[in-house]
Amino acid sequence: MAKLSVIIITKDEADNIRACLESVKWADEMIVVDSGSNDETVEICRELGAQVHVHDWPGFGIQKNRALSYATHEWVLAIDADERVTSDLQAQLIKVMESNSKDGFYLPRLSQFCGKFIRHSGWYPDYVLRLFKKSKGRFSDDMVHERVILQGITGRLSSPLLHYSYLNNADVQRKTEQYAKAGAMQMFKNGKVATFADAPLRAAWAFTRTFFVRLGFLDGMAGFNIALMNARTTYLKYHQLKALCSAQSAL
Repeated sequence: MAKLSVIIITKDEADNIRACLESVKWADEMIVVDSGSNDETVEICRELGAQVHVHDWPGFGIQKNRALSYATHEWVLAIDADERVTSDLQAQLIKVMESNSKDGFYLPRLSQFCGKFIRHSGWYPDYVLRLFKKSKGRFSDDMVHERVILQGITGRLSSPLLHYSYLNNADVQRKTEQYAKAGAMQMFKNGKVATFADAPLRAAWAFTRTFFVRLGFLDGMAGFNIALMNARTTYLKYHQLKALCSAQSAL
């Protein structure tokens, strides 16, 4: 039987982590890297049998590589605290690990926005590389929107990974600001610059692309709100990048 390590990074995920871990309790080990939760996240993880390691927060990519370093099995499944593995997906994961025909697999991800699963707006099927051999892959060091860099052959699964990404309006606001700040820092680190026109123009395109090009209007009001969220995230990201560039120029 192929053995599986599940890796998760957390920070104040008490509302999510129990259901997440229960969906992967069939795995051979569950590894959590926490960045200083102030709620019951760590206690819940230990209660459910997960290994918990506490580190500072360096960004998504580096933190996930830390979690990967603790995995003791060749097959690794990387998921987030707000994601769930269904029984159908579990069966597919076990089957492809046993066949050992490829080095990694992309999972379709079905995401929920404020109570509704979204099938347009550029959100579905949203294939993400999450199951892979440890000897073949690692995460990019990006502060946000990290990805698995795999040296090998990949395939695709059909059963979706469920993603409870935005639970309510407060969650939308918090994540919008978090991703905008991290995105601006990543672009600044990569030498990107922004003008005064970038924030409004790129925000407008983000809304248009989500709602019209990616058929967000078929998701109804949820699609409209996702388009607004993407526009605001883009605006804040480029506005903050412009501020970083201006501060650097003033030195």
